[in-house]
Amino acid sequence: MLRKGIALAAFGLAILAAPAALAAGGAAPVKHVEFGFEGPFGKFDQAQLQRGYKVYREVCSACHSMDLMYFRNLGQKGGPFFDPKYPNPNDNPYVKSIAAEYQIKDIDSETGDVIERPGTSADRFPSPFPNEPAARASNGGAMPPDLSVMAKARHHGPQYIYSLLTGYQDPPAGLKVGVGQHYNPFMAGDVTASWSGPHDKVPPGGFIAMAPPLSAGQVSFDDGTKSTLENQAKDVAAFLAWASEPKMQERKAFGMAAMIYLLIFAGLLYVSYRKIWKNVAH
Repeated sequence: MLRKGIALAAFGLAILAAPAALAAGGAAPVKHVEFGFEGPFGKFDQAQLQRGYKVYREVCSACHSMDLMYFRNLGQKGGPFFDPKYPNPNDNPYVKSIAAEYQIKDIDSETGDVIERPGTSADRFPSPFPNEPAARASNGGAMPPDLSVMAKARHHGPQYIYSLLTGYQDPPAGLKVGVGQHYNPFMAGDVTASWSGPHDKVPPGGFIAMAPPLSAGQVSFDDGTKSTLENQAKDVAAFLAWASEPKMQERKAFGMAAMIYLLIFAGLLYVSYRKIWKNVAH
C-alpha cells in the first residue's frame, strides 16, 4: 500500500509539473530606461515629443494607425507643438501645416464621390489602410495594432515599447523561426513548441511579424540629437506615452493641488479639534 501511495503521489506531482513545463518561456524583463515624465512631478519634454512624432510620422505611420488622435491634439497644452501664442490648437500654424501633409479621404458634398483633400487640424490621424483585410494583406496576415493607447495597454508601457524596438536579435541555436516571423525576447509569447534545445532552457520572448522598424540614422532630428537606434526608440516611446495620456501633466497638477488642500484642511481640522475639546476631560 505504501509503494502504491508513493507511486500515486509521484504521478500527481508529474501532472502538476506538466503545465509548468508547457508554460515555460515568457517575455524577458523590460530594459531599465528612465523617462522625464515619470513620477508625481514628471513632465513631458516637448523637444523629445517632437522627435518622437517625427519617428512615428516617418516610420510607424506606414503600418500603424492612431485612431483616437486628432491633429489638434499636437498643439494642445503639454503637446509636442504647443505654442502659448495659440491657446486654441486649431489656430496653431504649425499644426495646420502638419495636418496639410496628409491626404484625408472624404465625400464630396455636391457629387457624393469619394475624394481626397489636405488634412485640417480638426481631422483624425488617417489610417494607413482602408480596412482590416487590407492591413492584414499588407503585413503577411498580421494586423498592426493601433498605437493610440499602446503605452497604457502594455505593462511598463514606455519601457516595453523601448525594449521591443531595441530588442530584436538573432534567434539562439535550436530555435526555429517561421517565415515572416522575427524573434524578440521582449515580445509576449512562448517559443517552447519551436525550441529543440533543453526543456529547462527555453529562450524568453516570442515571435513578431513586424521586422525591426528602426535603425541608426533612419530618422534625422532637426535639433541635432544623434539619431541612434536607442534615441529613436526612446523618443517614439515618449511620444506614444503622451498620446496615451495627453492630459497627464494637468492631472498631476490637479492631484498635487488637491493633496495640498487636503493637508491644509487636515491641519485646520486638528487645530479646531484641540481648541474645542481642550477643557473637556477625556
